[in-house]
Amino acid sequence: MSTSTPRIAIVGAGPGGLICARVLQRHGVPVTVYDLDSSRTARDQGGSLDMHPDSGRRALAEAGVLDAFLALARPEGRQMRVVGRAGAVLFDALGPEDDEEGNPEIDRGQLRELLLDSLAPGTVRWGHRLESAEPLGDGTYRLRFANGATAETDLLVGADGAWSTVRALVSPARPGYTGVTFVETGLDDADARHPRLAALTGDGTMMALDDNRGIIAQRNSGGHIRVYAGLRTDEAWHRRAGLDLTDTAAVRAALVGEFDGWSGDLLGLVTDGDTGYVNRPLYALPVPHSWPHTPGVTLLGDAAHLMSPFSGMGANLAMLDGADLARAVLDHPTVDGAVTAYERVLLPRSAAAAADAAEGIEGAFAPDSAEQLLAHWGDHR
Repeated sequence: MSTSTPRIAIVGAGPGGLICARVLQRHGVPVTVYDLDSSRTARDQGGSLDMHPDSGRRALAEAGVLDAFLALARPEGRQMRVVGRAGAVLFDALGPEDDEEGNPEIDRGQLRELLLDSLAPGTVRWGHRLESAEPLGDGTYRLRFANGATAETDLLVGADGAWSTVRALVSPARPGYTGVTFVETGLDDADARHPRLAALTGDGTMMALDDNRGIIAQRNSGGHIRVYAGLRTDEAWHRRAGLDLTDTAAVRAALVGEFDGWSGDLLGLVTDGDTGYVNRPLYALPVPHSWPHTPGVTLLGDAAHLMSPFSGMGANLAMLDGADLARAVLDHPTVDGAVTAYERVLLPRSAAAAADAAEGIEGAFAPDSAEQLLAHWGDHR
C-alpha cells in the first residue's frame, strides 16, 4: 500500500482468517488475530477437508505453505464410496480430479496447526472473545473483548464463523436451520479395533443416503474414522423424544430406531463408536447473503457465507476469501478501495456456492436421495 500501513484486526483463527494473516505478513503488513479459544489446543477442530486446486490449494500457494500442506495431505482420501442401506457397495472410485494431484485430504486440526506455525509469534491473541465493535466515525473501530482488553483498528475482518459477532455490523442476517441434523461419533484405531467397519469405509469417505437419512463415514489421520448419522428432522428432535444427549446408551438406541431396516454393517458405524455422541444441527445463511459496503469492516468464510457441508466448499472458499482479501489490501492504496474490490469478487462467488450447497443438502436428504447420490457420482466417473 502506498499510504501508511493500516491497522488490521482479524477476529477468528480459522483457516480463512489465518490464511489472510499469513499472506499479509509475507508481504510485510502487520496484522493481529483475535480468537475466543483459550489456546490453539482448546478444542477439537473437526474432520477432514479436501483442498481444491482453484480455491484451497491456490490460497495455500499464495500463503507460501503449499509444500508443507502436500507433505501432510492424504491423496488416498479422495476415495468416494456409495453404499446402499442394505450394505452393498454401489459405487467405489476416486473423486473427480481437476489435475494430476486431485483434491488431497487433510485433517482440519493439521491444517490449522500448519497455518498457525507459519505466523510470527504472538500474532494470535488467544482468549479474546469480541463483545462489541464501536465505529469511531472515520471508518475505524474500537474493539472491546470479554477479558477487558481493547484495541483500535482501521480494518476489522470478521472471520468469526457461523455465529459471527462482526457480521451484525454489516448485516442483520442470522443462520437458519437447514432441516438436517448430524449426530457425530467416531472409531479410534479403526483398522485394528474395527476392521470390518474400516474396510466398509475404505480410504476416504463412505456415504449411505436413503429416505431422508444418511450414514457418512470419513477417514481422518491416525487411524480415526468420523461417523455422522444424518436425519431430516426438527431441530428439537431429541427434546421431543425426551432424550438426554449425554446418555450414550439412550442416544444409541434412538439412532438404531431411526435407522430401522438398515444393514447391520452400516449400523455398526453408528453403534460401535468409541467417542460418544455429539448432536450437530446444520445451519446456513440465507441465499444469497450480501450486505452494503461498510467502511472499515468486511467478512470472510462462514461469517460471510455459512452453507451446508454438501457443497464441499466451505473451508476452500474461506481460505480463498482470506487470500483474496489480503491481496486486495496489498494492491490498493486505501482500506476502502481494498474492501470494495474484495467484496466485488466475494459476493457473487459465495452466492453461487451457497445456492449449490442448499441444493446439495436438499437432494442428499430426500425420499430419493440414494438415486440422486448415485447419479451425481456416476456423472463424475
